[in-house]
Formats: sequence, C-alpha cells, structure tokens
Amino acid sequence: MPSTLMLLLGAWGIRRQGAVWRDEAVTLDMAHRALADLWPTLMHVDVVHGLYYALMHCWFVVYDASPCGVLGDVIGLRLPSVAAMTAAAAGIALLGQRLAGRRAGLFAGVTFALIPVVQQYAQEGRSYAMVCALVVWSTYLLVVAAARPRRKLWAGYTALMLSACLLHEFAALALPAHGAAVILARLPRPVRRSWALASVGVLAGLAPLAVFSTRQSAQIGWLMWPDPIQLLTFAVLAVLGVVCARVPVLPHALSAGEAPPSGPIGLRALGVPLLLLPTLLLFLLSYAEPAYVDRYVLYYVAGFALLAGAALGRLLRPVGERGQTRGRRLRRTAALVLVVAALLPVNVHLRSPDSRVDDATAVAQAVGEVAEAGDGLLFMPSRRRIWMAAHPQEFRGLADLALARSPLESHSLYGTERSGDAIRDRMLTARRIIVAGDPEDQPTDANDQEIAKHATLWDSFQLCTEREARGARITVYARPGECGGPILP
Repeated sequence: MPSTLMLLLGAWGIRRQGAVWRDEAVTLDMAHRALADLWPTLMHVDVVHGLYYALMHCWFVVYDASPCGVLGDVIGLRLPSVAAMTAAAAGIALLGQRLAGRRAGLFAGVTFALIPVVQQYAQEGRSYAMVCALVVWSTYLLVVAAARPRRKLWAGYTALMLSACLLHEFAALALPAHGAAVILARLPRPVRRSWALASVGVLAGLAPLAVFSTRQSAQIGWLMWPDPIQLLTFAVLAVLGVVCARVPVLPHALSAGEAPPSGPIGLRALGVPLLLLPTLLLFLLSYAEPAYVDRYVLYYVAGFALLAGAALGRLLRPVGERGQTRGRRLRRTAALVLVVAALLPVNVHLRSPDSRVDDATAVAQAVGEVAEAGDGLLFMPSRRRIWMAAHPQEFRGLADLALARSPLESHSLYGTERSGDAIRDRMLTARRIIVAGDPEDQPTDANDQEIAKHATLWDSFQLCTEREARGARITVYARPGECGGPILP
C-alpha cells in the first residue's frame, strides 16, 4: 500500500502545467548531450551530478524510443524520480515492519509518502529521489546484516551506499547516522568491524570524485545562510520525530499473533540519528563553507517516517488491544485526518508552476510572444541562458548577441560570452533586443559583460515593453523611435 500510494501521489500533477525550473532544464540539457560531449563538460562543471546525467542520458535513449516517448520530455524527466520515491516508500515500510512490526511499517510507509517535501522531489528531474531510495535500501541491508551477518549483505550495503554517494556526495552523511545506530545497538565486534570496513570502502570509492569536485566548488558560491523555510521544516520534523520516539513501541505496536521484530538494531537507535545527524552535520559544515540545502540530505525524512510510523502504530492500535477504547481511537484518527487535510493545500501548491523559483517554460513562451524575426537576444545574467534548454524552438530566429560559444561547444552549462566591448558592438547592430533576465529584486552581476549590457541598453536603447514570467522579467528594448508603440518610462 505505501508504494502504491507513493506512485499515485507521484503521478498526480506530474506535468506541473508543463513548468520546468532552471535545475531541471540543466538535467534536460545534459541528458540529451552525447556521452562523448558529456564527459568533457563534467571536467569543467557539475561533475558531482555526472553519474545522474549519464543515467538520465541512457534513460532518455530508452524513453524516447518507446511508446511512452509521446508523453514528452517533462514526463520522461520526472518518471525516474517517481519510481525512486516509490521504491523508497516500499523500503521504509519494510524497515518499519522489521523494526517495530507490520502495523508500524504500514504507517511509516504512508507517512513517508504524505510528507510534502517527499512529494516535491518525487516530481523533480534531479538526483535527490534516487539518493533517498538508495540510502533507504542500504539502511535496510544494514539492519538485516546486523541481525544475520553475511558477506553478500555487507557487499550490497557497500554498493548501495557508494552508488548513493556517487549520485550526490552528501549521501555520505548517512554513514555517521548508520554508525550511531551500530554503536547504540552495541553490536558484536565482528559486526562493528564489518560496518567500518564497508564505510571505508564507500569513502574510498567516493574520494576521487570528492577531491576532483573541489575544483568546481564555485558552483555553489550562490549559497548563503540556510533558507528559513527549510530550517523550519527540519525543525518541525525533528521535534515531532523526537516526540514520536518517546511513544512506547514494543510490544504494544505488534498486531495480534505477530512475532516481535528480530534484530539487534532498534527503532530509536536507527530513526533518531537518521533524522537528526545528516542535517545537523551539513549545517555545521556550512559554517566553514555555505553548503546547506535541505534536498542535499533529503533522506533524513526516512528517519522521521520510521519514528512516526511506530508511534502511529501504537496510538491507532485496534479497539480492545492494550486498553484501546473506541472513543480514543476515533479522536486520534480524526486528528490524523485533520493533519493530512491541512497538508493538502501545500501538496496542491507543489504541483503548480509557482512552487519553484522560476519556470523556463513560461520564459520561453513569453519570449516567443514578444519576439520578431531578427531581434537580438540577451540573457542577464548569462547563466539564465539555461532557460533555452527546456524549449529551444521558442528562441529560433533570435540572435544571441553576447554568445561566443554555445554550451555544447564550450563544454559548459551556459556557454561563453564575448568581451564587454564586443557585446556592446554587437548590440549596436540590433534594432530591437529581447532581454530575458532576473526580476528587479535580484542583485546584478558586476562583471565586464553584464556592465556592458546594462550600459549599452541605457545609453542607446529605449524600453518598449516589459512583462513578468515566473521568476523572470522579459523586456523589449529598441533603438530610439523603433518601439512602434507607447514607450515605458
């Protein structure tokens, strides 16, 4: 049931009205590059996502050739994340069942599927759902291996954790949570040694990527202080998770006739560290260099789901079991329904274009509506050129005045631009220029190219029309007397 629920929730509104935000546009661009072009690009940028892009490239080869390809790139972009979160929900249910009984496993899987942030990244064309699923299933193998140590189980654990880390380096922060569970469970020395060797193997396999990626650390230079909404989300789940951990689990959460869960690792010993440690460690690392984004450690919600599932299994046990009364169970069920209902507007919002910082589809449509053949085109700043990746056909016939080499030719995400003087000279040859840029409240870059763009528009062009697209501003400039209509002040 949890996996079915997750699959249905992942499919609900998966198109998001066709909206594709900038990070998903990067995935579309990179996944559709030939592998021969992808490799040199990763040598310059985004190597931390290299494995994901390669997997998505292979996926699109199959998807585009299948009958499903008629559904379009947006569906194809997000289906792997839906499948990954569905697998994660199944893994959570099995973990909960093994740690606290069948009923707790069911509630844990359902809780996981209903968490808004889980639904958000189940419909995101990025690696975070895959990482979450791999961490969940590696955690399951850890629990099984702790109870029945086998080389195959430890090999599977190592392979899954290494895969998660190669998809995203911060998956390695799950290892301290696993280590805490191993220590709290007071496992025999051979088991502790096996886990330590597996962890060393994971870190050794990750080390080359981690070392090389430090050369590209400027990519997250935009990160500053953690987003308050993200911190609030974590704080709420952390507090609720700790409260749930205090609810007695055994033997009350077991169904009638069900055997007690086996295995030395207990629910609290696993759930609490998995909920708290990855996020707290990432937060502490951010003091050295800002790196905190909640999606980097999305798998922490698995810890919350396990703790909440066990608590719900205890609180919503059948009438007559361990003193449960009909009235008490009804009140608790009603409270749970109210919580789910309160989350509904959030989950509806997540399926709208407004749920992301921008919408490359809306930008492309806005440009297509105001552009005329032969118009010049500018992206301000240049990194917004990624908006073209989602719908390049909307930009055909426009001259990208600043572009020196395309993203594909330059093995980069945004292409390379001409010098400031060259950009100015090119702009002065245009009669009209379409500018796709950030909203007014965003800071402007201070490099030579951006200064030249702003100065030339101010000195030699008039502002004709301006319109807002989600997370963007589309402006039409023309040489004096060429607007052909009212001129904006």
